[in-house]
Amino acid sequence: MTKRFFSTLCLALLATVTTIWIVACQPNAPTTSTSSTSSSQAPTTTGSGGVKDSLRLGALLPITGDLSSIGAPMIKSIDFLVDTVNNCGGVLGKPITYIKEDDRTDPPAGAEAMTKLVKVDNVGAVVGSFASSVSTASLAISVPNKVVQISPGSTSPVFTERAKKGEFKGYWYRTAPPDTYQALALANLAYKKGARKVATLVINNDYGVGFEKSFVEAFEKLGGTIVNKNKPTRYDPKATTFEAEAKGAFGSKPDAVAAILYPDSGGAVIKAAFEQGLTKDVQILLTDGVKTEDFPKLIGNTPDGKLILAGAIGTVPGADGKSLEAFTKAFKEKTGQELGAFVPHSYDAAALVAIAAEAAKDATGDGIKSKLREVANAPGQEVSDVCEAIKLVKAGKDIDYQGASGNVDLDEYGDVKGSYDVWEVQPDGKIKVTDRVSP
Repeated sequence: MTKRFFSTLCLALLATVTTIWIVACQPNAPTTSTSSTSSSQAPTTTGSGGVKDSLRLGALLPITGDLSSIGAPMIKSIDFLVDTVNNCGGVLGKPITYIKEDDRTDPPAGAEAMTKLVKVDNVGAVVGSFASSVSTASLAISVPNKVVQISPGSTSPVFTERAKKGEFKGYWYRTAPPDTYQALALANLAYKKGARKVATLVINNDYGVGFEKSFVEAFEKLGGTIVNKNKPTRYDPKATTFEAEAKGAFGSKPDAVAAILYPDSGGAVIKAAFEQGLTKDVQILLTDGVKTEDFPKLIGNTPDGKLILAGAIGTVPGADGKSLEAFTKAFKEKTGQELGAFVPHSYDAAALVAIAAEAAKDATGDGIKSKLREVANAPGQEVSDVCEAIKLVKAGKDIDYQGASGNVDLDEYGDVKGSYDVWEVQPDGKIKVTDRVSP
């Protein structure tokens, strides 16, 4: 008994000493999740996140987890932006200090990473997150600490509602349009394809439920029927089996199923529906969350070797900015990759932060916030090259930044409007953009 007590006491003391050592040494300790273009120590400030004379930029995106197949290329576009700006003189005469964090497509992990970016790395702005649920969690840290958060892909309509209530105090923006518009575009697409009876199948989080609400309203206004409206099918991404959810969405023999999913968990639901023989003659409608060529492969093939998902169609916020062609070429030369979903939106989010900090002559959250809409919107000289934009605002000129994703005109609630690409899964698994629709 005495021996066991002594051992436990020793372990407790060791844990305490170790924790004290980690906390004491944390500011100087390197982290595997952080990548910075500057080795300078994060200085302390008062009143607002960040440092007035040096832009400290964070990225909070899913490098791993359910959305990693889309998140990883988004990170590369921010890498590209930071390299471009630093090669043409930086912001406020200094290189951007850039810190990347993996939110793991998980709200608690995202909140923890945002806390590090704000409290340890002392950033003035963060590009992220992608998942709306992660942005919701991280905004609880960024807004009170006066750090600008600009998402390239969190599309839940909830953010507009909260911004209208003044909850974000002007520290929240996004370069992808809210699902209020995409849901309308998807509803129009479903009706155009002849679907009159549609079931919904959504991930049970801010993204899925918000999209579902907007889609149901839009499709019913067109004259369609939502067959599971009174008992909507919402799945838990952490569940291990999805037979009940598959039957709930596909079992009523709808013309189509509007599936608002994340890749890994959503793929399991579609596969479960196929294995129960429920997908035959049902048009599957998809959205931005699964626009990746890995998704059809994840679901797999029929017994005769055909892709289960072949013929599925979907919508995704499109990119039609004045600099898109030049950006596409430069991005491919730099990374060897074609543009993925939300890659231009990520580049533009980081570009707006850099330009706004230069225009304000202040890289704190308050400084960036004070100029973000001004450099994004008219009036001003239209400019799409980020280095030219920084040069102009440095000289005191008014500009209207025209991004690769679009004109990125930000409204008073931090939202942009946009068009949507219609895409289809080809028999070989490739994704082909077949049309463009407006809400």
